[in-house]
Amino acid sequence: MNRFILMAGLAAAFTVLAMQGGHAETAAGQAAPVAVTAPASASADGTAGTSAAVLGEPARIEVAFVLDTTGSMGGLIDGAKQKIWAIADEIRKSRPNAEIRIGLVAYRDRGDAYVTDTTDLSNDIHAVYGKLLGFQAQGGGDWPESVNEALSVAVGRLSWTKTPDTRRLIFLVGDAPPHMDYPQDVPFTDTLKIAEREGIVVDALQCGAAPDTELAWKTIAQLGHGRWVRIPQSGGVVTIASPFDDEIIRIQIRLHRTIVPYGSTKRQSEVKAKSALAAAAPAATASDMASYFSRAGKAEARTVVSGEGDLIADVVAHRVAPGEVKRDDLPPEMQALAKAEIEKAIGEKIAERGRLQGELAGLVARRDAWVAEQKAQRTGARDGFDAVVEDLVRERVK
Repeated sequence: MNRFILMAGLAAAFTVLAMQGGHAETAAGQAAPVAVTAPASASADGTAGTSAAVLGEPARIEVAFVLDTTGSMGGLIDGAKQKIWAIADEIRKSRPNAEIRIGLVAYRDRGDAYVTDTTDLSNDIHAVYGKLLGFQAQGGGDWPESVNEALSVAVGRLSWTKTPDTRRLIFLVGDAPPHMDYPQDVPFTDTLKIAEREGIVVDALQCGAAPDTELAWKTIAQLGHGRWVRIPQSGGVVTIASPFDDEIIRIQIRLHRTIVPYGSTKRQSEVKAKSALAAAAPAATASDMASYFSRAGKAEARTVVSGEGDLIADVVAHRVAPGEVKRDDLPPEMQALAKAEIEKAIGEKIAERGRLQGELAGLVARRDAWVAEQKAQRTGARDGFDAVVEDLVRERVK
């Protein structure tokens, strides 16, 4: 599609929305929906909109990343792989007692290997991390992409929690505007009306400086009651190694030895795969992962892997008693043990896990202080993907 035509069409749509009483006007003329503050006009620092505000402390925080995975997005995708745990950890740092659910909608364009590839919202952050690791930047032959379909999937098909004590956030991340010429497509203007009704805030993070993308992303941020922020085309993530990472990793390895996979063969394999992902993670990512689990305010949330299938985590959380587990659901090395031996082995692993988690908490606190000091010494804008998301999430959940 000709870029001039695309920009003209978006500008016209934006003007019509304002004239019809939509939310594309300035802040002074906007009314806020329930639980969401009205977006402001673009500011000098490159943002548009204001924060979402839900009254009271959230019991659950849900974040969906709508991520362009076409050929030009390689740097951003690599950065997301490195920093997804740091972002989750920042959310937990702000609200340690809240349940955190993260989802992912990767998108390309019609004619590519996929148009959208979805990982539903869940507290299984390892599943999101594993999915991210599998993404490679490919496809996207012409300039616009299937942004409309991606947003429609994120708003309409993810399993959002519909309770007033849940914060619902979408981060749209990409460098190209939406196709506005596809038949049987839901325009983002319609999707964002649904998002507003459901209390879902949509922030638009623009990679690079394309003018037509800027117009589209600002429009989406306004209608989504979020912010538009420009970030580097590469993603601009900053990884800070700390002198505590090696010891954190050593404790993490020992913690993973306390995992007891149980359930179906498939579920046990999934738990083992998550443990392998943690073992293979770069040092800073592994430390962020460990921090995320260590920082949980509730004991039952201080797990070693996310999701289901670890018997030790489920016993600690009182979701199951050792004697209730069928022998066929235990790992092979425990199936031949007597009941008393099983209970003793589980008790020993619980005690070992608790001791190691205590050591880990002290290291995480020291790492936090060290990283905060390093960040304070840095100059320049906090405009990388990770920094922008962390700042916006912190603002939204305070």
